[in-house]
Amino acid sequence: MSEHDPMYPPSTRELGEQRRALAPAPAEAFKAFSQSVFADGALPAKTKQLIAVAAAHVTQCPYCIRGHTRAALQHGATPQEIMEAVWVATEMRAGGAYAHSAIALDTITRVQGDKRGAS
Repeated sequence: MSEHDPMYPPSTRELGEQRRALAPAPAEAFKAFSQSVFADGALPAKTKQLIAVAAAHVTQCPYCIRGHTRAALQHGATPQEIMEAVWVATEMRAGGAYAHSAIALDTITRVQGDKRGAS
């Protein structure tokens, strides 16, 4: 990849058609699943899209960030709501690292305890 090639190719109709042509049944099933998931239900579609914006930031999928941000706007989300969803994702991602520090602390205790026991 040269420095001028994008890291992520643009999402195009042609790529979508290629995916469908190579595996039509899973592509159709995924489309139907997605439409079902994002339809109004116990949660309105706008709320589901805001959740998707947050999840896309946690999974760090640039295509999902763009697509679900666009969909959230189309379902009436405000820029402020979208940014708050991004901040929720940010806190959850940082919170995960903070929570997992327990593993590092436990390892430190175990390794240092092993060293003390070996003396």
